[in-house]
Amino acid sequence: MKKTLTIIGPTASGKTSLCVDLAQKLNGEVIGLDSRQIYKGMPIGTAQPTHTEMKGIPHHLFGFQDPSKPISAGQYADQVIEKCQQILSVGKTPILCGGAGLYFRALTQGIFAGSVSNLHLRGRLEQAYEDDPVSLYERLQTIDPDYCKIVHINNKKRLVRALEIFEATGISPSEHFRNQKNQSLNILPVFSFLLNYDRSKLVNRIEKRTKEMFAKGWIAEVEYLLKQQNESGQLFPALNSIGYRQIKSYLDGAMSYQEMEEDIVIRTRQYARRQMQWFRKESIDINVVLDHLEISTLPEIVHDIFSHCQ
Repeated sequence: MKKTLTIIGPTASGKTSLCVDLAQKLNGEVIGLDSRQIYKGMPIGTAQPTHTEMKGIPHHLFGFQDPSKPISAGQYADQVIEKCQQILSVGKTPILCGGAGLYFRALTQGIFAGSVSNLHLRGRLEQAYEDDPVSLYERLQTIDPDYCKIVHINNKKRLVRALEIFEATGISPSEHFRNQKNQSLNILPVFSFLLNYDRSKLVNRIEKRTKEMFAKGWIAEVEYLLKQQNESGQLFPALNSIGYRQIKSYLDGAMSYQEMEEDIVIRTRQYARRQMQWFRKESIDINVVLDHLEISTLPEIVHDIFSHCQ
């Protein structure tokens, strides 16, 4: 299989518009590589591309998953590879677009067989985290000190996921990753561009986009999802995403509007920093420093480099 063009980077870095411009130049179709844009009913808060933003370019793996049903990185990687094969089979160019570091690693390095999901177990661990995150973090340090070095105590999702894997399989995440090197893995050859902004400029973009999300009706989106969750009697793990938790607190009267907005911006900034920390550990072909480039010239530059590498 030819290498698949992959545009990755932190949230609010302009990946969507770049991928659409590239798809127009390369006769391509865009495939999502985002752990939250997969969910139905969450287009505003997860910044899913609108029909206008898509400019007629086919997009795949956006808004397809029920918010009550999480998906593992391994399952998602399989779907991405299948979509790439389908797009290539009709003579078009697949373009991956997103910021999910674990999904990127699953695609490029494979995912271990122990990448299982146990919702009951995850729910118990999430509650334990809310009760005492320090104890959970100390437990991970004992179980898997190597993996603990890249998991911050405030990163609830990854901390809980690591312990979920251990409890479900009896093997630590680091041991799983070591074992996978001896397995025959289904991986995707990619040519990846990492979008990299100066921190202050990225913060400005995050603040601007957050205000735009509220103007589009983000609060009403959360209200509707909470109503669906209550009516279904099922928990929506997707509502643990940044922004959705804060809006729920605002609706419950636990936060003012200003506190809600400020907390969302702060946590989104922290998330963007973690994304960059993750990607710097991955094998990236081109690190695009956007502060040193005119944004308007970027599609042409990426197009020329990718075409040359094929």
